[in-house]
Order: sequence, then structure tokens, then C-alpha cells
Amino acid sequence: MPLKIVIISGSQTGAERAALDWSVKHDLPRGGWFPGGLTEAPDPAYKLKEAATEKMLEVIDANVRDSEATLVFTLAPKATGFAQKAGASARKQKKPVLHVHRGILGVSEKIVAFLDKHYVRRLHITGSAESEEAGLSVWATSELEKAKVIFDRRPE
Repeated sequence: MPLKIVIISGSQTGAERAALDWSVKHDLPRGGWFPGGLTEAPDPAYKLKEAATEKMLEVIDANVRDSEATLVFTLAPKATGFAQKAGASARKQKKPVLHVHRGILGVSEKIVAFLDKHYVRRLHITGSAESEEAGLSVWATSELEKAKVIFDRRPE
């Protein structure tokens, strides 16, 4: 039986919710942190825990801490905002980070190679919010779907 990669993410629209919805669809283990004090809790199927803080940077740090590597999705070549902060947090914590954007050819192959190279078992997936980059969630889901081969073949 293959070992399933655990998806770690937050509750932000865009890349994070796309990753969580994708992990629910494929029955992959998942979890992560979301900021405390939200008026509406994320879908219970996401299996997220409420952080003791409302500060997004601390929540990002916790999701990076609880993973072995970070995958950042953006449409634009340069990550900004919380997507950029997630990559910086991963580098500060000395964890591998892969930033992919729509202008890169072979994104799904790069994801597979990254996961193979670092033998990732707990992957933090984040990126831009849908409000910042409309269409990101559809694109990120498509690339995860194409990269799914690694999620299926990883031996225990």
C-alpha cells in the first residue's frame, strides 16, 4: 500500500482551498492551521485546527513548521503577499520550497521531481488568494491532478 503524502494548508481562498478540496476529493490525509477568530470556520472536511492567533504570519510559520517542504502556487512569476511570506518562512526554517507559476513549462513534472528529490511526506501547499489572482484555484487543481502520480506511487 502506498504511503499517502499529507497535505498541510490554510483556509485562504485560491491555492490553499484548491489543495484542500483536491485532497478531500482524493481522500489524502490533510490538516493545517487557520487563523483564530474567523467569523466562519473552514469546512470540517479540511481537518484544520484553529490557531491561538489571528496573525497570518504566525499561522503561515506553523504550517511551514508542521511540514517538510512548501509548494507555492501563483499565476504571476513573482510571489507577493502571503505567498511570498510562506516561501520566506520555509527558507528561514531551512525547508525546501518550490514556487511554480503559470509561465513555467512542465509544472506538474517539476512538482513530481521536487517531491521525489526531497522525499516529502508532509507537503505545505499555499499561494496567492483567489481575490489577488482570479483563476489560480482552477490552475493549481489542474497541476495537482497532473502530478497525482507521485501521490499514488510513494512506497511506505
